[in-house]
This record gives sequence, C-alpha cells and structure tokens, in this order.
Amino acid sequence: MPTVVDQAVCIRQWEWSETSQTVSLFGREVGLFRGLAKGARRKGARFSGGLETLTSGEAVAIIKPGPVLATLTAWDLRETFPALRASLTAFHAGLFLADLVQHALTEHDPHPAVYDAMTAALRGLGPDEAGNLAGALRFQWLLLSETGYRPDLASDVLTGGPLAGAALYGFAPLRGGVTADPRAPGHTAANKAATEPRGTQVWRVRAQTIDLLRAIDSGAAAIAADADALRRANRLLAAYLREVLGRDLPAAGPFLSLPGGSPPEQG
Repeated sequence: MPTVVDQAVCIRQWEWSETSQTVSLFGREVGLFRGLAKGARRKGARFSGGLETLTSGEAVAIIKPGPVLATLTAWDLRETFPALRASLTAFHAGLFLADLVQHALTEHDPHPAVYDAMTAALRGLGPDEAGNLAGALRFQWLLLSETGYRPDLASDVLTGGPLAGAALYGFAPLRGGVTADPRAPGHTAANKAATEPRGTQVWRVRAQTIDLLRAIDSGAAAIAADADALRRANRLLAAYLREVLGRDLPAAGPFLSLPGGSPPEQG
C-alpha cells in the first residue's frame, strides 16, 4: 500500500503495549482513521514529541482499505495547543470538539474544511468560557453543514411554508428543523421530551437561540450573546446531533453541563 503523509490532529490514543500505541487521527486530506504506532513509546522512535490527544503534527502512515488499522510509521509533532493544558474549560471544550469529529464523521472521508475549522477552534480556546462556547458553536454548525445535517431555519418543517416569527419555537430533531407552531404534536417541555415516541419529539426553543444560530449561519464575525445563550444553543445542536446519529457524545456533559442522555433544556 502507498505511504500517506498528511497533517493530522490526534483525536484519541490508547496504550497498545509497553512500546506501542493505537491512535485515532483526523487527517486534513485523508480524513479520520485509526492506526497502530509500533514502537511509539520506545526511545529513539520516529515519533517526535509523542502521540497525545489534542495535539497536531505530520503523520506518515500506510492506510489500508476497510476496517483494518493503518500502520503509523512516523509522527512529527507540530502544535500542542498549550491553552488546553492551562484551562479546564478549554480542555473540556477541546475534548468536545474531538468527540464531535470522532462520532459525526465516517472514517476515510476527507473534510478539509472541518479540519481547518477544528485547528482554528483549538487555537482559539482559552480561559474565557463564553469564547470557548462561541468557538464550539461555530464548529458544530460547520460540522452539521459539512455532513448534510444542517437544520433548516428558514422554513417551517411541519407546514413547509416560511418560518413565521414567534417568541417560542419548536425544534423537531428528526425532521431537521424548526416549527413556529407551539401546539405541534409532540411539542413538550425538555424534562418530558425523552418519553415521547422517537420521531415525534419537538423541543421548545427560545427565539433568541434561533436568532443566534442564524447569526452563525450568516458568518457574522461577532456574536452578541452571553455564555448562557451560547450554552443553550450548543446544547440544542449537540442533542440534535445525538438524535440523528443515534449515539451519545460523552464529552458534551463536562463541557455543556448536559446530563447524559437528556434532551436540551427549554431554550
């Protein structure tokens, strides 16, 4: 198999043996892949700086088709994102970004725009909670757009017509968008939504949350929102992604204070 050289972010790493590691890497040109780094922990190995979660570098790998582990032959550490090691909120945000990539993307499916956005988001993390939440929200929106899951904010997903203005909207995760009808079937408070039959859930969402997502979608450079509003919007998108993927995002809890398995609180 040909050898691939690519810029990559280490998403996960596990100890394989006393001298080797297994890793999940997100490459800019090759996408997400898992590999075995034989001898990575041996002195003098071709893995400068070591393989650590939430670092980036140049990876040299032999990637085989199918679910077979790639063979990682070299790793040149390029960036460590030191703010993640200095701030707990930044560290939790970084793990959340890695979780999104790990669960939302398919292996060997390149997404250069997602890679660029992830590295930019990691560089922007720091001790400011609102800044971290804003960066995570932008990244979630781009990831949903790149994977074909971007929710519709212009049309009412129940009527098919334009989305009318409202103080309280309904978000239908398995319909992929918003309705302005507060009486929609399945429209429930968050603490009851988990009991609704799958496919009929409609979550209550504040107009402020929808306006915030529209601002993100428009590419606005500055977002006028406090940490609570940004957290609500992140929770909504994380819960939506969990529904469409059918799997949990474990790192959402520590970063967004979202109890595992619960729907978003009323937005």
